[in-house]
Amino acid sequence: MKIFKSRGKRIREKDATLVFQFVFLRLFGTWLLFFTPFHLSFLLSAEWQLKEFQYHFISLYGLVTLLISVVITMICVFVYYRYRYHQIKQVFHRQKLAKMILENGWYESKQVTQESFFKDIPSGKAKEKISHFPKMFYRFDKGLLYIQVEITLGKFQEPLLNLEKKLESGLYCELVSKELHDSFVEYTLFYDMIANRISIDEVIAQNGSLKLMESFYWEYDKLPHMLIAGGTGGGKSYFILTLIEALLKTEAKLYVLDPKNADLADLATVMPDVYYKKEDMTACIDQFYENMMKRNEEMKQMSNYKTGENYAYLGLPARFLIFDEYTSFMEMIGKESTKVMSKLKQIVMLGRQAGFFLILACQRPDAKYLGDGIRDQFSFRVALGRMSELGYGMMFGSDVQKQFFLKQIKGRGYVDKGDSVISEFYTPLVPKEHDFLVEIGKLANEG
Repeated sequence: MKIFKSRGKRIREKDATLVFQFVFLRLFGTWLLFFTPFHLSFLLSAEWQLKEFQYHFISLYGLVTLLISVVITMICVFVYYRYRYHQIKQVFHRQKLAKMILENGWYESKQVTQESFFKDIPSGKAKEKISHFPKMFYRFDKGLLYIQVEITLGKFQEPLLNLEKKLESGLYCELVSKELHDSFVEYTLFYDMIANRISIDEVIAQNGSLKLMESFYWEYDKLPHMLIAGGTGGGKSYFILTLIEALLKTEAKLYVLDPKNADLADLATVMPDVYYKKEDMTACIDQFYENMMKRNEEMKQMSNYKTGENYAYLGLPARFLIFDEYTSFMEMIGKESTKVMSKLKQIVMLGRQAGFFLILACQRPDAKYLGDGIRDQFSFRVALGRMSELGYGMMFGSDVQKQFFLKQIKGRGYVDKGDSVISEFYTPLVPKEHDFLVEIGKLANEG
């Protein structure tokens, strides 16, 4: 019984009409509850008299009481829908899962001969009876859907092991993880992703982790370096500014590069280490690399150094190199790009242990400037706004089995947080009155 509860509710073939059962029983039950006892006593009486029928239903009294009961029922339905919406959605989900199995024929059946009315006369008619319905369990908990499917090595094993696309599009959810347990595969999905969007005030960095949505974090200590892609109007600049503001609330030191001298370059008026000139940017990258190598050596000389532990264990602050319009800069410097790429490759390969992290943003992560395995080292990848299939392939891999949909919502995109599972993503909301220069200036001065 304990295992069953942890898995959730079993999906059965009769759940294919679950919505009708749910709505009919509750509507009818609610209506009966408010139907006057006089009406009920009349309906349950053995003899119906015409005068009594007219009094209960056709008279003014009957019509008024009937109208009141209907109005009260509708109010109850509205209140239930308003405050128990998630429970209603769960009923729809369970029905869809049952229909998915039935309509795809992922069950075993046998022909059963029907008995005739007269048992001594054979009927000859046969009907299909389900002999085996796959074990599927559904559970909803704190905004997440958990769907477990039994794997029995049967002929339906392959489709049941690859339900990602059907579940995401059919339930309007986003896959968070897929894990294989003993005889079961468990799909974990985010339900109503936009409801998990947070405001900029809720973006908190602590213990090597940065909160970006409800129950969604960038764990940069474990999965370092972030790659951000997106065209104009996708919300990329606001997202980077949000990251800067959140990281400044920690002891981290930030270095900002903006080769186009655009939004991020404006931060030079309120915080140090902001560069937009080619020579200054190149020098910053060189210095960041040198500081990383220096810290790697110094860490080994510290008295509390321990093999396998990182900078945080030794009480050292993190360092972030935030590089906007990366591909534009590489095209700008021409032949020097090889040297810069070599330094960046060393940073993404060796930076995690020392606490040196790279946040790199571009419109499209072309392999020309992110080759030699550099792109694979970015554990956290975000694609914002409109992108082509080729662009998504560059971000997440050309062999990714994911359907990408466009929604006209600023700050919306897709993310891989380091587990090779691509989910819908919404950047933190920024109020219109929020002034990044003022807020970042305050934090920089406090530091």
